[in-house]
Amino acid sequence: MNQTPAKNDTLRQLVVAASAVVAIIGSFIGSGAAGGTQIQNASNGALSADSTLIAPGGPAFSIWSVIYLGLVAYAVWQFLPSQKTEHRHRLLGYPVAASLLLNAAWILSVQFDLLPLSVPIIVILLAVLAYIFVLILRHRPTNTVDAIITDGTMGLYLGWVCVATAANISAVLVAAGFNGFGVNPNAWALFVLAVAAAVGIALAIYGKGRLAPAAALSWGLAWVSVARFSGDLVSTPAAIAAMVGAILVVAFTVIIRLRTATNNAPGTRVS
Repeated sequence: MNQTPAKNDTLRQLVVAASAVVAIIGSFIGSGAAGGTQIQNASNGALSADSTLIAPGGPAFSIWSVIYLGLVAYAVWQFLPSQKTEHRHRLLGYPVAASLLLNAAWILSVQFDLLPLSVPIIVILLAVLAYIFVLILRHRPTNTVDAIITDGTMGLYLGWVCVATAANISAVLVAAGFNGFGVNPNAWALFVLAVAAAVGIALAIYGKGRLAPAAALSWGLAWVSVARFSGDLVSTPAAIAAMVGAILVVAFTVIIRLRTATNNAPGTRVS
């Protein structure tokens, strides 16, 4: 739905673009390329692959390259004249910009050893991404390119941050000396991983089988499994639970997507 261009549209586009630049700079710092400490080694290694039983293996974080590429693509896409007045981008623009700035803030909190501060930041980021997901579902993409760039990127972003939030909170608790009230660490890991899988299934149901959130969330769970089968913090129960969780998220998503496609097929009666 194209509308008359307004000054607010230009401001929104600039804010999104500027936020993307800030996020890219933050990722550059977080990678250690600027001479700083890599995220997994910052804060005394609190976020390393062997810090907790639900920490994903190092290669899992390569998904950020795909997410950042998608975020940059979105910043460019929403800047195109054809997209300037789209109602969808008017709704999504500032929430997306907020997510980019929160992402950069999270990286800085870890880099400056403010690990407890990283928890409220990533929780707020997760809430913003959930809100974006709701908006995406309520307002359909204008075309296939929009679906891939906007829906695909934000779906991956949400799915991965779901896993990252659980890992982040666990890492902060462990770093603070929390002993789980004496409960076996494996039991805690199984509980958290079950919650993560339940969130993935809930996203599949609410999103009617959206693939991107499931792909990112199951990717994270799969790498939790890999990390628990090897490395310095081995846990067979956690490894199996994480792998089962990943499989369940993918299976439910595919089943729901196929059922949705069947129900929406021409000539199919939806009761």
